[in-house]
Amino acid sequence: MPGKLMTKKLMTGVIRAASFFLLAGTAAVAAPASNSPLAKMGVGSNGGTLSLPMEIAISLTLLTLLPAAVMCITPFLRITVVLHFLRQALGTQSTPSNQVLIGLALFLTIVIVQPVAQDIFHKAWEPMDQGKMTASQAFEEGSKPLKTFLARFAREKDIKLFVEVTKAPPPRNVEDLSLSVLIPSYILSELKTGFQIGALLFLPFLVIDLVVASVTLSVGMIQLPPVMISAPFKILLFVLVDGWNLVVGSLVKSFY
Repeated sequence: MPGKLMTKKLMTGVIRAASFFLLAGTAAVAAPASNSPLAKMGVGSNGGTLSLPMEIAISLTLLTLLPAAVMCITPFLRITVVLHFLRQALGTQSTPSNQVLIGLALFLTIVIVQPVAQDIFHKAWEPMDQGKMTASQAFEEGSKPLKTFLARFAREKDIKLFVEVTKAPPPRNVEDLSLSVLIPSYILSELKTGFQIGALLFLPFLVIDLVVASVTLSVGMIQLPPVMISAPFKILLFVLVDGWNLVVGSLVKSFY
């Protein structure tokens, strides 16, 4: 039971922290009426004319962006790219299935972002829920741990690119960078890192394919696809070196 309660609290904290940034964005879209649920959160305290159904529609629309946020501004991006390359290198086609790989990537992401999500939850969501700060203030406080996390893995070259694209003033530190600069910079950096790891994973399996192809050609087995012979050897090699433990362990440790 303690384990189940801990898992439930972890999932709740991650979901709330992720959805918080999307819900807080309604303050920039519209100013709801003072007696609405969003107004109680501090959104649109200056008084607005939007009806409750419109507020709900805006909130639901923003919530549709939650999967994209989870996929792009978390370690989920790098993990899925690496796992896809690994499956291609093994030559197992659809094994493991997409559902298994996405599920594995999702739970690894939850483990990695747990400290950041808890930090956002305690610094932003709880004070806002208790009425100690408005949604805009909570968004400002909650974005600080997220900025720190994104800046750790965003390359300076990518940050410079989006600072020039957005024509933002040169930042003096991480706090001066906006999320509109850090998020795309983080995505580009993670894509490059994921492709680099994927290329390294391909090399040992590529050697096996080359050896098998050379042997089959030398003995005159031209019509036999080398992949049919190399696939068992690649799977056997991967199992013998405990590949899943090595790959997953290296991925998780790369974020610490």
